[in-house]
Amino acid sequence: MKYFLTLSLLGLLYACSEPSGKTKTNSVTTSFNAAGKKVVVYTTADSSDWRLSATDTLSFTQKEQPFENEVLVFVDPGKSFQTYMGVGAALTDASAEVFAKLSKEKQQEFLAAHFDKEKGLGYTIARTNINSCDFSSDMYTYVADGDKELKSFNIEHDRKFKIPLIKAAMNAAGGKLNLFASPWSPPAWMKTNNDMLHGGKLKPEFYNSWALYYTKFIKEYEKEGIPVWGISIQNEPMATQIWESCLYTADEEKDFLKNHLGPTMEKEGLKEKKIILWDHNRDLIYQRATTYLNDPEVAKYAWGIGFHWYEDWSGGDQMFDNVRRVHEAFPDKPLLFTEGCNGPYKYDQMKLWKWGERYGRSMINDFNNGMTGFTDWNILLDETGGPNHVKNFCFAPVHADTRTGELIYTNAYYYIGHFSKFIQPGAKRISAAASRSQLLTTAFQNPDGSIAVVVMNQTAKATPFFLWINGEAVQSVSQAHSINTYMIQ
Repeated sequence: MKYFLTLSLLGLLYACSEPSGKTKTNSVTTSFNAAGKKVVVYTTADSSDWRLSATDTLSFTQKEQPFENEVLVFVDPGKSFQTYMGVGAALTDASAEVFAKLSKEKQQEFLAAHFDKEKGLGYTIARTNINSCDFSSDMYTYVADGDKELKSFNIEHDRKFKIPLIKAAMNAAGGKLNLFASPWSPPAWMKTNNDMLHGGKLKPEFYNSWALYYTKFIKEYEKEGIPVWGISIQNEPMATQIWESCLYTADEEKDFLKNHLGPTMEKEGLKEKKIILWDHNRDLIYQRATTYLNDPEVAKYAWGIGFHWYEDWSGGDQMFDNVRRVHEAFPDKPLLFTEGCNGPYKYDQMKLWKWGERYGRSMINDFNNGMTGFTDWNILLDETGGPNHVKNFCFAPVHADTRTGELIYTNAYYYIGHFSKFIQPGAKRISAAASRSQLLTTAFQNPDGSIAVVVMNQTAKATPFFLWINGEAVQSVSQAHSINTYMIQ
């Protein structure tokens, strides 16, 4: 199956804008008149060949008061909320190694499928790892053991696979990606357990050295022609893992930021780089956010809060309200989804429809609760769900079968595309609500005035409904186990 279907919505443009440090809620925009507007419908549906397929073109007609038994999706462009930053994925060591094994033709296909704004999904965000993570083939750091002054710092390890992939992705994205970097662990000799794996903590005597480490990484990458948009302080600071990990309480993380990392970034001329706190699950996000951001000395350095979805590995994902509570408490601090994937990996389960639905369900709910952008985990893995040096294999939206050289596009790829392809950076989320629980929905108004409405049906029954805006409506059907994007302009 082709990795995309050519889409032509009057030359849909993607506006590239620097992500804002603030979000605005309940602002009123110019009234939107739907009369005479065309709606192009794009569909991905189970038990069909539709994958981001243009399936219908509709026209609004007048419809005043809806009937009680009708199913509707109400959209109100007059109420706008947070600014959309974009969607992207992690360019890990594993992804880079798999990418390097592809033929030149397949590499170009893969890059276009993710970063091309017309042919692909138009990714604008990328994440990468500082030092090794579980999705690396080996453990490594950028300094010699015991080098507290970091005189030996070098990124030679990354020049073989990771840097070439990041540069290729930037080029495919039109020259710009909002790249942020996250550490999984400091070097072993900086930690209380003398081990990059199995948790442990950063020793206080190395706080300043570790703070300088981030700045060294940023500067070395920028010497390679790779601008770094920001960093997170620590991947999953409450998880003791069999892979690279390091623990911080909320107080420890905030003290490290305000007394060491923040001042060091300023001293090194990197004040403009964004610093993301937490970078872990939704379950504890409110406690962490309030502990950090109620301290003004921390808040002045923190760009926003990052979060993952692994509080329920089975995919239950019922902690969305925690995201909303943080957004309500700190509306000026963006909320960025920094990692999520499906697993544990089994090759024969790669095409299960539930994997894509998890992306759709999470993205709709998190956007509706204040999320500004979404970052998938590994952008590419092989047929084993790796490589991974601790055998923590998982799914990616796209896998490469290195035995055949083919790319396998799972339904998760298309579910993500229903957001990233149609919502432009700089868009404002607008009100959207369904009258029946089987439909999930969110909507954005783009900088060019167009509106993207995403409607997802998780049930096994097709649902006819009206898409209603200010007394004008179009009639459509949300197919069983499907996701649709309605582009209005």
